[in-house]
Amino acid sequence: MSVNFTEENINKLNSTKGLISLLTRKPLNYEKTLRYLDYEKRLKKLQVELVKLQTWVIQNNERVIIVFEGRDAAGKGGAIRRITERINPRNFRIVALSKPTSEEKSQWYFQRYIKQFPQEGEIVFFDRSWYNRAMVEPVNGFCTPQEYDTFMNQVNEFERMIVESGTKIYKIYMSISKREQAKRFKEIKADPLKRWKMTTVDESAQALWDDYTDYKKKMFEKSKLGIPFKIIRGNRKTAARIAVIEHILKSIPYDKNIEI
Repeated sequence: MSVNFTEENINKLNSTKGLISLLTRKPLNYEKTLRYLDYEKRLKKLQVELVKLQTWVIQNNERVIIVFEGRDAAGKGGAIRRITERINPRNFRIVALSKPTSEEKSQWYFQRYIKQFPQEGEIVFFDRSWYNRAMVEPVNGFCTPQEYDTFMNQVNEFERMIVESGTKIYKIYMSISKREQAKRFKEIKADPLKRWKMTTVDESAQALWDDYTDYKKKMFEKSKLGIPFKIIRGNRKTAARIAVIEHILKSIPYDKNIEI
């Protein structure tokens, strides 16, 4: 391993955060520690911009939806946490719906999602969304082929109505390799604080990898005719989180000079 021990890098490693980060890595890894410290510094700057973005949303009574989709264990939840950890909790919500109730199953498919839409001055983050019907449900047999076709025929028109009604919507898809997903599943199962994340759907994700890929391609093709997904490569969690935040800040036309 080759590390450039410049004065700047030595100062980073000699800081409290640098020493803690270095000494908690086994074996010692100077390169990863420096990369992590650079990530933390960049993240902090971006989080300041996220506060500005939220202030702009509040002051202008904007309504914003940010949809997160992607493979199981792709890092959707981690990215959302870094986006929201410094902004005002009174003006955002994270929506991660469980499976529909019998009553919800009898309703129009999109109805239970509409109930979660933002009020004025609010951002709503969907940790999985109505796009469950584009991938998870058909792959796992949770919907009929007719229900899938109906969804695909309606989804672009549904989102067009959302936008025309004054709500901004942005869609992010977090992508990882099959090998990385298997690695993360193994880590989750080995961690008693994370085992709750594994579901029966997750357990079958590796075996159904190719099926997910087929439905993912169909979803992307359909979304090209409406609001396309921004694909974020997620094999490196820290890089993916930065890329997600940068995309959001670039996409939403907030006032960068707003006072906070």
